[in-house]
Amino acid sequence: MAKQKRKGDRENELAEKKSKKQKKAEERSRAPEAMQDGEEGGPEGAAVSKMQDAGPELSPEERRVLERKLKKERKKEEKKRLQEAGVTVAQAPPARRSGAELALDYLCGWAQKHASWRFQKTRQTWLLLHMYDRDKVPDEHFSTLLAYLEGLKGRARELTVQKAEALMQELDAAGVDAAPVGKAGRLRQVLQLLSCSPGDGGGHCRQRAALSLSTH
Repeated sequence: MAKQKRKGDRENELAEKKSKKQKKAEERSRAPEAMQDGEEGGPEGAAVSKMQDAGPELSPEERRVLERKLKKERKKEEKKRLQEAGVTVAQAPPARRSGAELALDYLCGWAQKHASWRFQKTRQTWLLLHMYDRDKVPDEHFSTLLAYLEGLKGRARELTVQKAEALMQELDAAGVDAAPVGKAGRLRQVLQLLSCSPGDGGGHCRQRAALSLSTH
């Protein structure tokens, strides 16, 4: 009996040694792969390695918690790496609104008598420069612009009339057919409107301007 027991012990020891050797061989074969994954993936490779080390004993909820934690760690490591490299993560600046959008908003605010509306010379100048261009000042805004022009006074009114007259002379010399669509009509309306004195009835002046357009 004693011999059989000793023989069984030796067999168990041999089996344990053999099992340990097999485990060590497997670990050595996996080690280069794990190192390669860690190098190629950076923080992500390290995270995957941690997940693998955690083993199958984690529950699904524990694995989700671990994944969130590892994701935060990866972000911190990436941010730190960029800071060390002197790279700052630039935020995209908000889209700037065009001069046309700002000027037309200014005109609509005036027409609707918004409490926040205030005179802005830059917006008025843009409107006066582009009011004969139907692409920049669409027809639905031009009637509002005519009403706005009634309030022009002093030097601004004089310059607007002078420019309109000069443009009209250029069109007459080149032939009205050569003018962009609607430009000649707008010029006539502006000249007719501004030929009234600022104290005249605004509605009457606009009617005369519309009549002037319809007779050409």
